[in-house]
Amino acid sequence: MYEHLLVPVDDSDLSDKAIEDSIGLAKMLGAAITGFTVERPLPPMVMEQVVIGYDPETITEHQAQCETHARQVLKRFADRAVAAGVPFDGQFTVTDNVQQAIVDTAQRQKCDLIVMASHGRHGLDALINGSLTKSVLSHSKLPLLIIH
Repeated sequence: MYEHLLVPVDDSDLSDKAIEDSIGLAKMLGAAITGFTVERPLPPMVMEQVVIGYDPETITEHQAQCETHARQVLKRFADRAVAAGVPFDGQFTVTDNVQQAIVDTAQRQKCDLIVMASHGRHGLDALINGSLTKSVLSHSKLPLLIIH
């Protein structure tokens, strides 16, 4: 049925549930997992309607911090997957366009199912904060399994 799951994760408790459930699902299906996390780039500095660039040292430091954090998140996922006997590959990127990064990674890694945690926002909260899950669903041609 499904042979390769893409599981976007962050450092949240909800993400931890997606890790646990996706490993169980992958083990049951005999599938592999690509764990994926996104780090945010430095926000633009705007002073009096002028965008100011960061100095190269700040950019390099931020990129190193992003890579360190992403590797930590993915290592925790990898350790659990490997302990369960599930083939695992970890991927990360730095971008503001999280939903597109998820869709692009699923395509690039040839995944056939995306497994995501949802915050389960409803009503006004969903309208104000949006829904990454809904956005991925509308941009991807792959099936999406939502973990609550």
